[in-house]
Amino acid sequence: MRRLLLALPFALLPLAALAADEHDHDHDHEHGSLGAHEHGVARLNAVLDGKALELELESPAMNLVGFEHLATTDADKAKVAAARKQLEQPLALFSLPKAAGCVVSSQEFESPLFGDKPEDDHDHATDGKGAAAHDHDHSEIHAHYQFTCTSPAALKNLDLANLFKTFPATQKIQVQLIGPSGQQGVETAAKTATLKF
Repeated sequence: MRRLLLALPFALLPLAALAADEHDHDHDHEHGSLGAHEHGVARLNAVLDGKALELELESPAMNLVGFEHLATTDADKAKVAAARKQLEQPLALFSLPKAAGCVVSSQEFESPLFGDKPEDDHDHATDGKGAAAHDHDHSEIHAHYQFTCTSPAALKNLDLANLFKTFPATQKIQVQLIGPSGQQGVETAAKTATLKF
């Protein structure tokens, strides 16, 4: 199923280019193929293929924890741990309807703030600081989720309201979605947080 998200940026490249032209953001530091690192703006890829739902959230750390440097104080470490704990609850974050019968089949998190190890199960890691330090000015948090849904027809909408509520520094989410009704690229905000599959 990973191939679905790998193909997504290429399938929606024209939409991403159009969105970049519309917003005309001038950033020197690009992260990934989906756009520039911009505080307040996150990116979400969503693919629904049969009973498989895959979501990939990419956000500047500033949106989720309030800073982008490596956590050294107890207060900062607590913020990183709290944000990770919230990210580990994707059924609540994305308000997936119970009728869809979605269960998490896998989830991965990656960020310099987590020790830059996607397979790391700890709230924060003490090693890997050297590798992460070069990117501390523009730290991002990536969360990748795979779900198996017994009744995917019940997934009519993707509701991001809880995501905005949980991480209020996130003002906009640029969504690239592929589902039964085709593909779409949408920019959403807290007041327009529901998308149709």
